Amino acid sequence: MRQVNQEKANMKNTLKLSSIVLLTVLFAGCAHLRDDIAPPSQSTVSKSALWIQNSAEYEASSLQVYNLATQNLQSAVKTATEGGEREGNPSTLQPAVVLDIDETVLDNSRYFAKLVLENEEFDPATWDTWVALQQASAIPGALHFIKYAAGIGVEVVFITNRACQKREGAVDICPQKSDTISNLEKLGLTDVDPSNVLLKKEKKDWSSEKESRRSFVAQKYRIIMLIGDDLGDFLPNVKKNITPVERIRLVTEHADKWGKDWFILPNPQYGSWLSILHKPRGQYLQGY
Repeated sequence: MRQVNQEKANMKNTLKLSSIVLLTVLFAGCAHLRDDIAPPSQSTVSKSALWIQNSAEYEASSLQVYNLATQNLQSAVKTATEGGEREGNPSTLQPAVVLDIDETVLDNSRYFAKLVLENEEFDPATWDTWVALQQASAIPGALHFIKYAAGIGVEVVFITNRACQKREGAVDICPQKSDTISNLEKLGLTDVDPSNVLLKKEKKDWSSEKESRRSFVAQKYRIIMLIGDDLGDFLPNVKKNITPVERIRLVTEHADKWGKDWFILPNPQYGSWLSILHKPRGQYLQGY
């Protein structure tokens, strides 16, 4: 009888321990799911890279942006010229288009795909290694637009947040700039003016906030068009201490510019849209 009671007690303890283990696994699973809905998780980055590299929809979206920009460029030049004539200085400032580079002209999805495949996170060191390889491909439609703009006398200026910084073993004080221009040349843009490629930190006040560089360009050129993949490529003070609602309000305030003077490309992989969200980022999701 005592042996039977002991066996029952052992079984009860076993069941209790199993329940504790099961609950622990379930809670851990729930915690993992909560982390997964707060981008950028591996699954989020993976889907973003998959979409960019494999979807016809991404190809169509990029071509749509650049086709529309090409169509509008001629009228933008005419408007700029007429405006100059009214001001009495038609030839003082040459018209220019300002483009971002990453995910606007150069496609870096292979770098992000490598992070996913190797279960790694973004790191400035590995990013600089990727930049040095000069292997980024072209965003659909970008090269045709740039060549068209140059062909009708519009200056093409690039403002990028690739950082100008020292690199071990490099003599060049800004190897990232040389790498970027070489990458563009490999894609067929052989006439890129180095003075029109403006990197972050190339000058003391050139931070990731691009407004200072746009002002620098505006001293020499009449900017008639902006093209980028981040709201910061068009407007200042949208990268920190601002809510998604406030950013959307800024977009609607400039509704007349989108698709006319300003053209934005899709980028679900990264950007200020993500960096301004506080953790846990799942709080920004709205279900029904």
